[in-house]
Amino acid sequence: MSLLDHIHRCQNADMRKFLPWLIGGERAGWVRRDLAARLANYPTVFAMDDNSVRLRDHLAGFDHRSAAVGDVARDLYEAGVFTGWRNEWFPVLTRFGAPPLMRLERSAVPMFGVHGYGVHMNGFVRERGRLKLWIGKRADDRPIEPGKLDHLVAGGIPLGMGVVECLVKECEEEASIPEALALRARPAGAIRYRMEHQGWLRNDTMFVYDLELPGDFTPANSDGEIASFRLVELEEVEEILAAGEDFKFNVALVLIDFLIRHGHLKPEHPDYSDVALGLWRHE
Repeated sequence: MSLLDHIHRCQNADMRKFLPWLIGGERAGWVRRDLAARLANYPTVFAMDDNSVRLRDHLAGFDHRSAAVGDVARDLYEAGVFTGWRNEWFPVLTRFGAPPLMRLERSAVPMFGVHGYGVHMNGFVRERGRLKLWIGKRADDRPIEPGKLDHLVAGGIPLGMGVVECLVKECEEEASIPEALALRARPAGAIRYRMEHQGWLRNDTMFVYDLELPGDFTPANSDGEIASFRLVELEEVEEILAAGEDFKFNVALVLIDFLIRHGHLKPEHPDYSDVALGLWRHE
């Protein structure tokens, strides 16, 4: 498997399978065509034609929209259309920073193709001038990519929480990194991807951070998401990426970005140009 394959894997969405989901004339997400047919059973909530699925205009405010779509999502969950109800609310946004149109149960976000946002943090140390990355192994009971390799810290940004606030929270929960140390993390850009995963559309942007950690720091997970951590040479990270799909799908993108930004992956690499440019392909 090449590094480029990881990028193609996260850009595999065939948008011909989906219809835009519109709220007040603005695109709020993407709905699979077969799901759109099922949503026709809720005519007081959704209207549709051959080109779009629309939220009914009488659902004009945040609370009304959230309640109506929330009831539909709960029905679909109880019918087994999707799994993993989390009792977490994510915002439905037309762009990051805009007022949310409504809120949606986290596990229903991919079903409606809503643009999700999250933080991913590379935790690294320097040893005799060489960089090493802390790599986590996901617990076997995770609903997404159980047992796969992961970052030191990553998580979705829920309703009402800012990027840095989310980063600090995830640092504490996932790696026992205290707030003062977490706030030393440096923003390193963002990566967007759109892929079909578990039958639904992952339409996500990851805000990327780097945090240089003291050599005597050892991460400890407290929320049950990560089973173990180990410190890994960049050469081994690249080898694992090249060997297959051991890393969680979106983690691979952030790691490739790290390898490029820190000079481990150089322009002499035969796929360097395609990999570097492919990371920021939005559509």
